[in-house]
Amino acid sequence: MEGILTDCVQNSLRYFMYRNAIFLCERLCAEFPSEVNLQLLATCYLQNNQAYAAYNILKGMQMALSRYLFAVACYQMDLLSEAEAALSPVNEPSAEIPNGAAGHYLMGLIYRYTDRRKNAIHHYKMALSIDPLLWAAYEELCMLGAAEEATAVFSEAAALCIQKQYLQNGLATQNLYLPNEDRNLVSSKSAGTEDISPRQLKHMQANNLKDIPGNYHGAAVSAAAASQPLNGGPSNASFYNTPSPITTQLSGVAPPPLCRNLQPNGPNLNMLGTDSSPKSTISSTIQAPRRKFVDEGKLRKISGRLFSDSGPRRSTRLAGEAGANANMSTTTVAGNGTTNSSKYLGGSKLSSVALRSVTLRKGQSWANENIDEGMRNEPFDDSRANTASTVSSSFPTSDTRSAVQEGTTVPIGGTAMNGSRIMTGASDLLGLLRILGEGYRMSCMYRCKDALDVYLKLPHKHYNTGWVLSQVGKAYFEVVDYLEAERAFTLARRASPYSLEGMDIYSTVLYHLKEDMKLSYLAQELITTDRLAPQSWCAMGNCYSLQKDHETALKNFQRAVQLNPRFAYGHTLCGHEYVALEDFENGIRSYQSALRVDARHYNSWYGLGMVYLRQEKFEFSEHHFRMAFQISPHSSVIMSYLGTAMHALKRSGEAIEMMEKAILADKKNPLPMYQKANILLSLEKFDEALEVLEELKEYAPRESGVYALMGKIYKRRNMHEKAMLHFGLALDLKPSATDVATIKAAIEKLHVPDEIEDNLRLLISRSCESDLSFVGDSHTNRGLDVTMGGEAATLV
Repeated sequence: MEGILTDCVQNSLRYFMYRNAIFLCERLCAEFPSEVNLQLLATCYLQNNQAYAAYNILKGMQMALSRYLFAVACYQMDLLSEAEAALSPVNEPSAEIPNGAAGHYLMGLIYRYTDRRKNAIHHYKMALSIDPLLWAAYEELCMLGAAEEATAVFSEAAALCIQKQYLQNGLATQNLYLPNEDRNLVSSKSAGTEDISPRQLKHMQANNLKDIPGNYHGAAVSAAAASQPLNGGPSNASFYNTPSPITTQLSGVAPPPLCRNLQPNGPNLNMLGTDSSPKSTISSTIQAPRRKFVDEGKLRKISGRLFSDSGPRRSTRLAGEAGANANMSTTTVAGNGTTNSSKYLGGSKLSSVALRSVTLRKGQSWANENIDEGMRNEPFDDSRANTASTVSSSFPTSDTRSAVQEGTTVPIGGTAMNGSRIMTGASDLLGLLRILGEGYRMSCMYRCKDALDVYLKLPHKHYNTGWVLSQVGKAYFEVVDYLEAERAFTLARRASPYSLEGMDIYSTVLYHLKEDMKLSYLAQELITTDRLAPQSWCAMGNCYSLQKDHETALKNFQRAVQLNPRFAYGHTLCGHEYVALEDFENGIRSYQSALRVDARHYNSWYGLGMVYLRQEKFEFSEHHFRMAFQISPHSSVIMSYLGTAMHALKRSGEAIEMMEKAILADKKNPLPMYQKANILLSLEKFDEALEVLEELKEYAPRESGVYALMGKIYKRRNMHEKAMLHFGLALDLKPSATDVATIKAAIEKLHVPDEIEDNLRLLISRSCESDLSFVGDSHTNRGLDVTMGGEAATLV
């Protein structure tokens, strides 16, 4: 009954029938209460987005998989301190992180969101060392600015690691979990059958083996076994001290056999590379399956390996059933020879790495431990057919490992592959990840032009996928090429219309291009696709912000943050709208919230700098602009405003140097040229200022602020006719009504020395605020528009 219920639960999860899985698993736990069954129930709830239920089920449990699943539930509920305590108990500082690479990745997330960057980086790197294919960990390292070059991470050494992991996992599956005839009757749905020689079958039946079947439940148990100490280090005593929910289950019952080593009819894999003596050949070819019980001392020495491949104990009642009905036992080996752990952890972001992390940890333990201690190969003997099977035959020795890697065939993804094919496939995959990883690393370092060049190296079929095209769109967005960014995002939408990757940035691109119809259509599409995605509400907020309805825009951005409090871009957009509404206090809070989520979100550093610049807190402003500049050192706009803050602090020489760097970074951006002219004017270098403005007119021929500033310079030089001419040209370019009044006042007081200087400076700022809105770097203005004289311009 237990096996049937377990299989039904697994099938329900496989076909996304979560309500049915929960119902049946509750029956399973009621009939056969055990911690392993509760793990399966908690997995059902996690996949059904009911983390609170899994939290209450697993609280207080000590098995490794129980702690991992409990930590996942805590993470989803934002209980980060409890999640950390579950993965790394305070009273056991040397305890292994459960579930291998997935456990380290989850610990890295916890450390990241509790502002412990160094610890987060350490665990992400540990996860990658265990599983080189854990792309999510490399992504996190890139976002933290701590990723190594992709060629170093996805190297040939990683390919060897992958080959080793698959081969050793395949060997373990073949040798440890080969079903006998009785098991095939029960497990024919989920386990591949293999022929057993008549001689072996005869002795199995004659001896009436009384194996207590392992309590296997797909992902729950396979991951539980794998999450025990597998790194060659000391075993975690808490695993053996785990109390059962029903205390009477283990009373008076002998422990199950540590290993069931059933050999197929054919050559033993361990004979490869060993001596060719008759004894060796016979013992490795036709020896009957035997069980070997180990005393308590040796149990502790080999527990890290053995318990990784044997299930937890069954209940007392089940043990009795196994004694009375030796033929009723189950197995969880899938048809392809691998466990089913990935099925039951797939509901969370972390689950996709669970299976690979398990297999690699197995590989490490087998490679590092002395597997010969307390075990030996013996020739077949009829009189001892009921003894324990040797364990050493399950693992390749150091002498035979190379031969095993070359000649062994293991099932992977339904295909039989040998060592060379695995190596070839791993190398091809890592070659692809090297390109993708290096491009993503360059993007996170804001070396966007280099990133674009790297992405062009991808094969055509991979370049034209939604994720890659979205990354290309983001890179163009960062270099202020909005037309190319729109083109890339349009192709991404066409390739993956269901994906929301990068759609928040796409909506901002349309905002800058003032494509209100396209933006409105995109927002409606995203809301229809997923109302609970923050990207959808960002697009809706951008629609209202483009229409200058900042209050409604703010509500939409707040909705995005409510859906995902760790969405840094949403917090930043809220800050922009608060600033637009002149609510600087709440704007500062929003920017700081974004930085708590992502300290490298330079847009928020920039936003804080602009707020302090408007409040004339120039020291604070310079600090925040410099922080943004350290993160994004190629941004022309950030350089421009950093120079403006320096000039306000009477550091004009440094300010001019920064402006020149900004001009070189983006010659199409008129902002640093204008700011340089302003600084030269303040230093009374009129001729140099006029040279800069004459050059600026070629890039921005219709900017009224440029002509107004030239008029001011000519006035200071007492060239009233040229001053009048340029004031008139500024009026002809149709500035705002306020600026028109200011220019007319300047004309009327043209012969009054320097009386209108302050008003004219305000005019220039306002004029550029409205006219130079197209300039900027990756995230330019949001309707406040880029300014020239210290007015706010919010990067988005």
